[in-house]
Amino acid sequence: MWPRIGGLRSLALGTPGELRATLNTLVLAGVKTATAGLTAEYAQENEELEHVGERLVLVDDHDALVAVVEVTGVEVVRFADVPWDFARAEGEGDRSIEEWREGHAAYWARQGSPVTDDSQIVCIRFRLVSAGDGGISTGDLST
Repeated sequence: MWPRIGGLRSLALGTPGELRATLNTLVLAGVKTATAGLTAEYAQENEELEHVGERLVLVDDHDALVAVVEVTGVEVVRFADVPWDFARAEGEGDRSIEEWREGHAAYWARQGSPVTDDSQIVCIRFRLVSAGDGGISTGDLST
């Protein structure tokens, strides 16, 4: 299971280090309003998909709260069918859907989860609710 803070599931973007710091900064700036995951990751972690209205705690490398986001959309699609408007909402500077696919395929391959056109991708859209603790107790971290 993914860590919880104040009863909310955590959202740890990218990998620890520079990538996660960059992605968190994009969320805080309002540039990144979407993220993609593999359905296989949910199965491995025994987690359900997010749902519209669910609030998630955006965390840093140490699972410390950075912000709270609210899920505004969840869709599962084939990797080959991820739409450009979603890829653009990820806010990572891709100039085309092809560039997005190349970058994400390379990322997942580096993580040991190579994707094919038929791989199932969870496309999550969200909005920033609050930066910082937003009233969530950081002492209530459970795994």
